[in-house]
Amino acid sequence: MKLFYTILFFAACLEVSRAQPAYQPSVENLAARKWFDSARFGMFIHWGAFSVPGSGEWVMNERNITVSEYSQLQTIFNPVRFDAQKWVSAAKRAGMQYITLITRHHDGFSNWDTKQSDWKITNTDWGKDAVQLMAEECRRQGIKLFVYYSLLDWYRSDYQYETGRTGHGTGRTVKSDWNHYIAFMKAQLTELLTRYGPIAGVWFDGYWDQLPNDQDKNNQPRVDWHLPDIYALIHHLQPQCLIGNNHHLSPIPGEDFQMFEKDLPGGNSTGFGGQSVSNLPLETCETINNSWGFNITDTHYKSSRDLIRLLVNDAGYGANLLLNIGPLPNGEIQTAFTDRLDSMGNWLKKNGYAIYGTHSGYMKPQTWGAITEKGDKVYLHIFKTDGDQFFVKMPYRVKSAILEGRRLQVQPLADNYIMINLKGIPLDPVDAIVQLEVIK
Repeated sequence: MKLFYTILFFAACLEVSRAQPAYQPSVENLAARKWFDSARFGMFIHWGAFSVPGSGEWVMNERNITVSEYSQLQTIFNPVRFDAQKWVSAAKRAGMQYITLITRHHDGFSNWDTKQSDWKITNTDWGKDAVQLMAEECRRQGIKLFVYYSLLDWYRSDYQYETGRTGHGTGRTVKSDWNHYIAFMKAQLTELLTRYGPIAGVWFDGYWDQLPNDQDKNNQPRVDWHLPDIYALIHHLQPQCLIGNNHHLSPIPGEDFQMFEKDLPGGNSTGFGGQSVSNLPLETCETINNSWGFNITDTHYKSSRDLIRLLVNDAGYGANLLLNIGPLPNGEIQTAFTDRLDSMGNWLKKNGYAIYGTHSGYMKPQTWGAITEKGDKVYLHIFKTDGDQFFVKMPYRVKSAILEGRRLQVQPLADNYIMINLKGIPLDPVDAIVQLEVIK
């Protein structure tokens, strides 16, 4: 089998070497973008060998654990309570349309039976291929699967760790071999895109470890990530597959959606953002507590109300929310996560019409709430209002206004404002949705 995948990999590389220099998305890719731009809600899953220490997915770097020490996790990691059916069902109950699964994080540990490395989940006592189990279950339940793949690596010696921003304390002394590492990544990505059925997207991370305009001590560029070749390989193997890259920059040619880490599009409250917002489909990734991977001391959970409002605000920007869980090393999902996901799912059963398939409102989200639109419907998501009258600027002519099945009085005002009479009407404390039928 290894020979088969090697031949397939080099054949694909030969094909993409003839690819056009300017990326033109395929018909299949454009259709996938349209679906993604309507999905609005997905699940991020951070889980792997890094889950064992219970200190988040950056534990190897933060504690300067050497490769020889860290490799012991392969003998400890034994997720005997992993159940793909439960994981995918939790996403489906929450109203999520897709799952983005960590296949390889910065510690280099592969959650599938890769033929390119022995540092993998099938060499644990558990011995199963988590990507295969999740791919099969996602197909059964009608959930699309994205794969997260780290470009940087704290474990391998061929990665150019000498010039990277991270991973300096992992004890590597062998001189790196960048071309070998790039070939390794292409071979792994070929496996992911040829062995597990349709993959909805590849979610890259780690590009920021070495930016092309960085220079070494000899004023030479640090690395060339070979992204045009990597992106062309992916689009050749699966034309519909969407590519996103968490580089915290404006999109690079070949990418199909733009993500924002722990911020709404265009925001920069965390220091990861500030880049301009493109015309590509958008996504925000966020945590339920403050950690991505399992962190035994992090109990700072966001409330269901705040998570629902985050979803609404993202929709108000025309973006998806990719909400993270960090399961236990044994494979169980904590009830603190599932309780909140179930609350969001129950809310979406009632209110999903104002989220799924909508586009951004004519006005970006405000302190009072957000606006989503679909056809001749405008949805005012009101989080708070002062008094019994709600004032909002409205560029369209309003035919009717409905809240919880009740018709509301709407009065046109000067400067394109309207006043909606809410007197005597109880408002949902999480999100009161006023549906306007308008003429655009």
